[in-house]
Amino acid sequence: MIDPLADVVGLLQPAARHSKVVTGAGAWRVRRAEAGLPFYAVVLDGACQLTVDGQDALALQAGDFVLVPAAQPFTNSSAVPPPTDTPDTVPTLQPDGSYRVGAPDASPDVCLLVGHCHFGSPDAALLVSLLPQRVHVRGEPRLMALVQLLIDETRAGRPARDEVLARLLEVLLIEALRSASGTTASPGLVRGLADARLAAALRGVHEQPARAWTMASLAREAALSRSAFFERFTRAVGVAPMTYLLTWRMALAQRLLRGQGLPVADVAERVGYSSASTFSVAFTRHVGQPPARYARRAA
Repeated sequence: MIDPLADVVGLLQPAARHSKVVTGAGAWRVRRAEAGLPFYAVVLDGACQLTVDGQDALALQAGDFVLVPAAQPFTNSSAVPPPTDTPDTVPTLQPDGSYRVGAPDASPDVCLLVGHCHFGSPDAALLVSLLPQRVHVRGEPRLMALVQLLIDETRAGRPARDEVLARLLEVLLIEALRSASGTTASPGLVRGLADARLAAALRGVHEQPARAWTMASLAREAALSRSAFFERFTRAVGVAPMTYLLTWRMALAQRLLRGQGLPVADVAERVGYSSASTFSVAFTRHVGQPPARYARRAA
């Protein structure tokens, strides 16, 4: 059985980019504007707040993991933030390679592992749109075990370090995403898969992307009426069913055009289009350039 979540994460090609341990004491606030970079944080000890622009503040405690697949500007602060008119804190590099925020001489009351990862796929923006805007997982022992392996590998500097980090990060992302099912995840693929009826339709799309899907046939997969299916899918996944289908087909088409050197007509057939011209129009509208040109540039 095809796993839609593994499908999407596999195509994203996640890799470790940068991570660091941060300790803090007292009142502090760090503001970042790395828009578009996937951001994650693990609270190893203590508590803090994370606020992504346009979203409510999130109170984090020891054992929490938070992932923002396409980070907007965000603010990380102490559990009780300093007054708004206080200047932002500048992290200070410590002799052991960690960073310090807040009162420099006080005993730390919070310890975090924060970092950015990199999605190697040229279609990353397209694929990230299928994921939740924010994932928050609390108290998952499996996740914390993976985080500890990530920390150990980051610090050890052993041979093949980058390869190991890439594999660990891929597993970490899948584990975080599947741990944040139901209402704890913002709309996206994860929340859709938590609904057994919607999951049946989503698996159908991923197992048979070339099938001539319609709203009616997708609703039948979910054993729902068309109107109920449309409303339930859109609320959970964040996009309409046919929009999701189109996005996934275009992601597959880009991979086929890049990696296998197939004629446009063959790619069109594999992703569910009856003619190369119809596929070319859809691809150009969605990706911004004709498929033949995209294939040449990728080559």
